Amino acid sequence: MKTVTLPGGEKVSAMGQGTWYVGDDPALRNQEIAAINRGIDLGMTLIDTAEMYGDGRSERRVGEAIATRRDEVFLVSKVLPYHASLKGTVSACEASLKRLGTDCLDLYLLHWPGSVPLEETVEAFERLQQAGKIRHWGVSNFDVEDMETLVATGGGDAVAVNQVLYNLTRRGIEWDLLDWCQEEGVPVMAYSPVEQARLLREAGLFRLAGDLDLTPAQLALAWVMRRSHVIAIPKAARPDHVEENAKAAEISLSEETLAMLDRIFAPPNGPEALEML
Repeated sequence: MKTVTLPGGEKVSAMGQGTWYVGDDPALRNQEIAAINRGIDLGMTLIDTAEMYGDGRSERRVGEAIATRRDEVFLVSKVLPYHASLKGTVSACEASLKRLGTDCLDLYLLHWPGSVPLEETVEAFERLQQAGKIRHWGVSNFDVEDMETLVATGGGDAVAVNQVLYNLTRRGIEWDLLDWCQEEGVPVMAYSPVEQARLLREAGLFRLAGDLDLTPAQLALAWVMRRSHVIAIPKAARPDHVEENAKAAEISLSEETLAMLDRIFAPPNGPEALEML
């Protein structure tokens, strides 16, 4: 599996597994657990979840899936911004750890900017690191201005990742944020890299993927991962979809193909507000 290097030098899988909506339907339990484990088998060992997803149900389902494989997984969760005070972050993390059935997160993210001062949240992250409850911390849904404020905050330059919405139809970060993160050595984690499957119905993508003997998902994911500092975290609730996704990590797109994708999905021609789902 292709890897991305974190600021401290640790390597993580360039394709992970997203879990938004995983755990919401009890009837899908066995299928979702099988999909997560198949992904681990294929090297998609970064698993992303959050306390917000299903009000903790996603974390519980992930915890079930990795119960006997915790050491194989790079586990990511997130704290909601209105929980991100000094005490609130610690409490939220402890609750996530309990739901996940583990004693340490590999990466803990602030889900989006909120009203709690960043100094307070960063201090909470540092305390959690000192207590051995998280290994790295990062942020999600931060634009360039947010990132500059963060790294100017005491301890803020230890940020390990910025997780943002990025796919062929959501290219605004290419104007500034994507390059800023690369220059500062902060990996970008792309959530919804196939736009919650809506992208797969785009006729132009479908035709081009067919010409290349790829599926639309594989082409879309290979495009997201074309940069060395970008991690894709598609959600796949079925083992066969996980297998399809995993193959995208092996695909290198030609300049001709990239140019064709630019014609179908135009890159930004000016600054855009950071999009969120």
